Amino acid sequence: MTAPVLLLDEPHPGVRRLTLNRPEKRNALNNELRGAILDALEAADADPAIRVSILRGAGPAFSSGYDLSADNSVGQPYYSPGGPGQWARHVVDGWFTIWDLAKPVIAQVHGYCLAGGSELAACCDLVYVAEDARIGYPPTRLMSPPDNQFHPWLMGMRAAMEMLLTGDSVAAEQALAWGLVNRVAPAPELESVTAALVDKILACAPTAIRLQKELIVRWRNTDLSSAIRSGIDAFARNYETGDGREGALAFLEKRPPKYQ
Repeated sequence: MTAPVLLLDEPHPGVRRLTLNRPEKRNALNNELRGAILDALEAADADPAIRVSILRGAGPAFSSGYDLSADNSVGQPYYSPGGPGQWARHVVDGWFTIWDLAKPVIAQVHGYCLAGGSELAACCDLVYVAEDARIGYPPTRLMSPPDNQFHPWLMGMRAAMEMLLTGDSVAAEQALAWGLVNRVAPAPELESVTAALVDKILACAPTAIRLQKELIVRWRNTDLSSAIRSGIDAFARNYETGDGREGALAFLEKRPPKYQ
C-alpha cells in the first residue's frame, strides 16, 4: 500500500501536527502533497479543539522544493486562472491562505528548506529551525526568480539581493540574522523548543491570538498609519467576544482565566 504523503497527529491537546511524508524525495512538493497540506491546515483551523498547527518534514529534510519531476500542470489541487504566470500565481495564492488562517501555523524546519519549500516555510507564521537547516532559492541561478517574492519583506533589500542574485543557500544562524526564521536550536532539541513555544501560545487568550495574527498579516499591504490604527478596531473586537473581559477579571482576581 502506498504511504500517505502527509501524516497527521496531535502531540499535545490543542495541537495538530502535519508531517510531510515523501522522505525519499526530500519532501518535494507535488500537487498531491500541496493539496493535502492546505486541506489539513484548513481542517485544523475549523476544528474548535485545535489552536496551533505545526508543519515539519519526515526524513533528512523539511522540503527540497517543488517536485520538478512531476507534471505539475495536471491535477492542481485548486483552481487558478490560466495564462502567463499561472503556476506562480497558483502556488502563491495557495501559500497565502496560510497567512489568512485564524490560528497560528509553525514551521519546524530541519535539513534542506529550498525553493518552494522555503516559500512554504515563509508563509507560516513562525519558523523554528535546527542548526543543520539550509535555506535558500537555488533556482535563481538557472531558472527564474522565486514565485513568492517574500524575501525583501522579511529580510530587507540588501540581504534579499545577496541571496537571490547568487542563488546561495544560507545556514540557520545566517537565516536568523537576516530575519528569515525566529529561532535556531540544536537538532535534537528542536521539537522540545517548538513545544515550549506552543505552550506559551496555548496559555494566551484565543481571540487575542487570532486578532493579533490578523493585524500583523495586514502589514503586508497597508501603510504604517493604517496598520497601526487597525489595532484600535481589533482591541474593541477582542473585548466584544468576552475573552478580553475574562482575562482582565482573572488578572484582577489573581486566578487562571477561563476562556470561551
